Amino acid sequence: MEPACRIELIGAERQPVIVIDGFVPDPAALRARAEALAYRPMGPHYPGLRAEVARDDVAAFLVPVLDLITETFGLRGVPGVISAGYSIVTTPPSALTPIQRIPHIDGLEPERIALLHFLSRADQGGTAFYRHRSTGFETIDAARHPVYDAALHRDVAQHGLPAPDYIGGDTPIYERIARFDAVPNRALIYRSHALHCADLPPDLDLTPDPRVARLTVNTFLMGPRV
Repeated sequence: MEPACRIELIGAERQPVIVIDGFVPDPAALRARAEALAYRPMGPHYPGLRAEVARDDVAAFLVPVLDLITETFGLRGVPGVISAGYSIVTTPPSALTPIQRIPHIDGLEPERIALLHFLSRADQGGTAFYRHRSTGFETIDAARHPVYDAALHRDVAQHGLPAPDYIGGDTPIYERIARFDAVPNRALIYRSHALHCADLPPDLDLTPDPRVARLTVNTFLMGPRV
């Protein structure tokens, strides 16, 4: 079956999100390789574990969509790979830090692109995008970051810290502007500086076992800078 691709423009900023169903021809083989790896924490912000994706596997799924990515996001050339990892959410809500309870960005550069590939079951949530209410920002670049950071501190002073839970819709500080289900073998491709977060069901099994966990491939690309 050929992949089915569409581009959705989300929010007031009309940011493109590429949605590709049937992303790789053999997702079971990719998942089997993921299940054989050892996972470890990576960085202070991701609420779970990661393992590196083999370089050949990255090339196999990335090369067919590079031109689409370059054209859709108006890049000045073909983007290069920053990192690619299998990811599993394992942190219980009670252990989340405040920064893990709100939407996040993965970088400030508009040329930085995220490719999220769902290898999990269909009942394991999705990914959502958000607008920061007090600024109206849906993306955060270097120019906006100081304004956003100051506004967020004011928001927390007014509304308090978010409850120890994964964000799952509108809050006093954020408005959800789009949501995409974690359809098995679906890929989402979007600018990394868009405010986003995993949208997780309350009964999600937070096991570290990749055979049953919410397993994704998270690949980050960077287009040529001006």
